[in-house]
Amino acid sequence: MKKTGIIIILLISNFTLFAQNEVGPDGDKLLWIVLIIALAVLAWLRFGKKPKKGKPLFTREKVKISLEKNRVYFPENLKLSVKNTGNVDLDLDRPLLIFDKFWIKRKFKLKGIDNRSLYPLYLEKGKTHTLNIDLNHFYSYDKKLKRYSKVKVAISNIKNKKLGVKSVYTRKTLIKY
Repeated sequence: MKKTGIIIILLISNFTLFAQNEVGPDGDKLLWIVLIIALAVLAWLRFGKKPKKGKPLFTREKVKISLEKNRVYFPENLKLSVKNTGNVDLDLDRPLLIFDKFWIKRKFKLKGIDNRSLYPLYLEKGKTHTLNIDLNHFYSYDKKLKRYSKVKVAISNIKNKKLGVKSVYTRKTLIKY
């Protein structure tokens, strides 16, 4: 009984296949394949591996940087604040302090304050880190740095992914760039 049923089904399917005279476009078959793949992916995301509690499905490393100076021109101190606004905790690498004068740049990596090493720094989501930068220390190292018109601070994580840059002008310039 089973064998005859299978043979009848195969004969009917072969008969209908040979009965076609025209070949239509295969676009509908492609749509069915895409639909089946999309349903499989949705089912895998819905019922597959669930993320651990407290860990987001998609990670977003994002920081908000603010750089404030104590005077409008020729500041002595800068206050750097870094706030973790992403949805995961971050490991911050040492900030890069850049003195900028048009095409000439001088770069310094900041280690910490008062001979204490703070970096790499673990910053939890929603927390803020503040660092006071004394520019007189850099000016005593190189007197020419006082002539540089712009100071930038670049923040990156320990995997060298740049998270943000903030800059301030330290002196009057004719050209704003």
